[in-house]
Amino acid sequence: MAAQATLPFRLILASNSWGRKWLMEQAGYPFEVKPSNIDEPTEARLGDCRHYVGELAWLKAAAVASQVGDGLVGDSPAPLQSQLVNSPQVEAPNEPRPQGSGVERTLVIAADTVGWLNGKVIGKPEDEADARRIIRSLSGTVHELWTGVCLWLKPGDWQFSWQERSLVRMKQLTDAEIDAYLKTRKWEGCSGAYAIELPHDPYLTVEEGSISNVIGLPMESLAKALGWTASVPSSLQPKAEDGVSYG
Repeated sequence: MAAQATLPFRLILASNSWGRKWLMEQAGYPFEVKPSNIDEPTEARLGDCRHYVGELAWLKAAAVASQVGDGLVGDSPAPLQSQLVNSPQVEAPNEPRPQGSGVERTLVIAADTVGWLNGKVIGKPEDEADARRIIRSLSGTVHELWTGVCLWLKPGDWQFSWQERSLVRMKQLTDAEIDAYLKTRKWEGCSGAYAIELPHDPYLTVEEGSISNVIGLPMESLAKALGWTASVPSSLQPKAEDGVSYG
């Protein structure tokens, strides 16, 4: 069932990922795109993928939030129409926007997604040869797919973050199947050198977790988080220096 709600802030997606943009569009969220363009390490410190994606999502959000300022003059936010099946309803708060303040709250949404197999980060391929190496390493395995998400609310620098895991099985691929897949160029810019196809992928099966998480943004939990974030009154938004962290 579709759910309608008004969020008291404009949304900025800190990513140019086609998958994340597609998910946001399918959910009916009006948003702007401002990529973070930060450098991403290729190894997870302390061998922990959850901390890796969590830290990168925070860094991406911080990079874009620093460009937003403390609020912009703008019109009231438009109603949002969620089109995700079984997506939790976003409940809008009753708090009105301050009259005459000229300040519009802005929420930055940042995410980082990587594969994880045998204690190693599986990131984006550098070229076709690297994509072939990655696909061969994943062929016939069940691997983890982690996405870290960070919401950064301005003004006030209120932050909310979490990480989600999905388990993805890739069938055992022949050399001919790998060659055919590489020719599609669908591996370009994708962690794990693949972009899962909907509604049915010939090579990939999500055995546990959200398929939207595999695409790059866990929309079910994002809907909940947007509702929680919307309920934070402007007067109660903590500052970054207060050390408030969730995850």
